[in-house]
Amino acid sequence: MVESFEALLEATSRSFYLTLRVLPRAIRPQIGLAYLLARTTDTIADTEILPVAARLAALQKLRERILGQSTASLNFGELAQSQGLPAERVLLERIESALAALQTLAPEDLKLVREVLITITSGQELDLRRFARWGETPGEPSSTSAARGDARPTRNKIIALETAAELDDYTYRVAGCVGEFWTKMCRAHLFPNARLDEKQLIADGIRFGKGLQLVNILRDLPADLKNGRCYLPTQRLDEINLFPEILLSPAAQEKFLPLFREHLDKAESHLAAGWRYTNTLPFGQFRVRLACAWPILFGMRTIKKLRAADAAQLRTRVKISRSEVWKIIFLSLLACPLPFAWRRLFVPTTEISK
Repeated sequence: MVESFEALLEATSRSFYLTLRVLPRAIRPQIGLAYLLARTTDTIADTEILPVAARLAALQKLRERILGQSTASLNFGELAQSQGLPAERVLLERIESALAALQTLAPEDLKLVREVLITITSGQELDLRRFARWGETPGEPSSTSAARGDARPTRNKIIALETAAELDDYTYRVAGCVGEFWTKMCRAHLFPNARLDEKQLIADGIRFGKGLQLVNILRDLPADLKNGRCYLPTQRLDEINLFPEILLSPAAQEKFLPLFREHLDKAESHLAAGWRYTNTLPFGQFRVRLACAWPILFGMRTIKKLRAADAAQLRTRVKISRSEVWKIIFLSLLACPLPFAWRRLFVPTTEISK
């Protein structure tokens, strides 16, 4: 199955494609298919040219098909034509092929894939409903705001999460659950009899996913603010008298940067748990260790750059270069069989910056 979708996987995410290629064949089809379907739901959720209600309806139809609750053929032609990226257009056009491949999975694998996809789509739907009002035409209240008697928000009013618990819940739904799924899939197919602390391994796997998502959120802050959304909770912003509309302004830098770095600390703490997770895996599972190490090390490199940035630099999307990606991959391949060298790959950014 993965071979038939290889070009699409590479086009939709080069970094994940590298991870997928290094995975053992025993789990590559299941994880590759889950990723493709998750990218499809994400593409639907992000198609801003269509009303929120239409995107929610499309997600509902796809969820029913994923769960086997419906056999109705899906036609995402209108959604596909709205995509700027050819790969995302093809994702939507080939949805029936992906759903057919889903039915070829073994029952236990199918159950795990369905569980993770339903959790991911619940996060996407929550996001759509949470931020829906920002994108509406001023003067035309949404059904939600009308029902609650809310004043009409405008595009100048950024909608933000309210609490740290909401942020944690969101990062679990769209990424932490993937760490759990990954762990259960690897455990079932690669090392079912290994003596491991199952509870701790899953907890670290969840934090691994949360850390990657939190890095994405912090890296994408300027784009999200521009699109009327803020994932930094107002509960914390209120404590330091900040509001989302001025976060990246020069006047707010003195208050904003310490808060931003607090969230970087949290992301790094999650990735440290992910590194512990990686090193808990049986030593002979070199392929899985590499597949885990690469996103962690990419994330740590991104955190280092974000820590060094001032508010002006954060107004653009900070990312690592392709040469840095390949350097990380090359060094990890050399270090993989050498425990001492391998452990030194993960360097806390607070030590780097001293």
